[in-house]
Amino acid sequence: MPCLLGRRRAVTEVDNHGRPALAGPPRWAHPMTSSEAGNGDIAASITELQDLLLSTSSLEELLQEMTVLAARSVASGLSCGLTLQLNDRPRTVVNSDIRAAQVDEAQYERGQGPCLHAMRTGQLVRIDDTSGEQRWGGFAARAMAHGVRSSLSLPLLADGIAGAMNLYAPVPHAFGPDQARRAKILAAGAAGALALAARQAAGAVLTGQLRAALASRAVIDQAIGILMAQERCTATTAFAILRTASQNRNGKLRDIAAGIVTSVGGEPPAPGPFSG
Repeated sequence: MPCLLGRRRAVTEVDNHGRPALAGPPRWAHPMTSSEAGNGDIAASITELQDLLLSTSSLEELLQEMTVLAARSVASGLSCGLTLQLNDRPRTVVNSDIRAAQVDEAQYERGQGPCLHAMRTGQLVRIDDTSGEQRWGGFAARAMAHGVRSSLSLPLLADGIAGAMNLYAPVPHAFGPDQARRAKILAAGAAGALALAARQAAGAVLTGQLRAALASRAVIDQAIGILMAQERCTATTAFAILRTASQNRNGKLRDIAAGIVTSVGGEPPAPGPFSG
C-alpha cells in the first residue's frame, strides 16, 4: 500500500490569541519513521496507524477507527471528530463519541469555530483553556457546556480535500508538544487516506463513500437515543455501551446500531438525510 504519511504543505499553528505559533514546514510534513520520532508513544501511534491501514476494509471504517485511535492515543479522555466539506457544507462524517459531534455541530450552526478555522485556513488551532477563549462568537461557552476545556484542530491537507481533525479534552492544557506530534501523525494519515481514495475513485464514488459514512452516523445516533432512554444514561455512556457491544461481538458499529433500531422499531432504520 502507498505510504500515507507523505509530504504535505506546511501548517501554521495559531495560539489562543490568533498569532502564528509555528512557522515553516514541521517535521510531520515529511515521511516519519520510529527512529525519527524518538518517542515510544509516537512510534506506537505510527504502528497502530499502519495496522489500521492494513486491517480496515472501507474508507468509512478506516476513518472511524482513526478517530477512536486519536481519542485514545493522543491523550487520555479525549473526543475526536472528523470534519469534511461536503456539498459546500461542513459535516462530521465520523466521530469517536457523541461529544465530538455535538461540539462540531455547535460550530457549524454559527459558521465559526476552531475546527472551521483550521479547515478554511490550513492552520493548526490550539485552545489551551476555553475559560479564557474569546474568539469565534461565544464558541468557548458552548464548548464548556459540553464539558470541553481545551481543544486541538488540525487541517486535513490533501489535494481536493477540505477538512479537519478535531480533538476535545475535558481538562485545560491537554495538548502539549508531544500530544500535538501524535495528533499530526494521525491527521496526516487521515488526509493521506482521503487523498488516496480520491485518486482511486471517481468523484461520485468518493462522495458516495462519504455519504455512506454520514448515513452510518445517523443510524448510530438513533441507537444512542434508544439506549439513553432504555438505560437512563448520558449520550457518552450510551455510545460506550454501543462500542463495547461492537467489540464483544466482533461486528461493525453501524450493524450493531442498526440491530438496536430494528429491534425497537420493528423495521430497519431509514436512510440518513445525507445518504441520497
